Amino acid sequence: MGFERKMLTYGDPEDEEEDAPEEEDEEEEEEVDLVDPLETIRAKCEETEHCMHYKERLELCETRVNSKSNTKEECTEELFDFLHAREHCVSHKLFHNVK
Repeated sequence: MGFERKMLTYGDPEDEEEDAPEEEDEEEEEEVDLVDPLETIRAKCEETEHCMHYKERLELCETRVNSKSNTKEECTEELFDFLHAREHCVSHKLFHNVK
């Protein structure tokens, strides 16, 4: 009888478990709105003059390579130069935004 009284007073534990998935759904919806600060900073760094120079060189190389039907040329060096410049910029700004 004591157990039945507790169930009546406190509710069925299974009812509480059924409510839990709704709470998880609400948390997932809130997380969708979060923006990765790394992606935001990368986009801003790509617009800087230093990175734009390397981005233009990469795009010129890609245009040149894609215009040829048979070539061994790749744009690896230009890609690495651009990524290095962008990540250098990001490294100076990222941790100022992390809480």
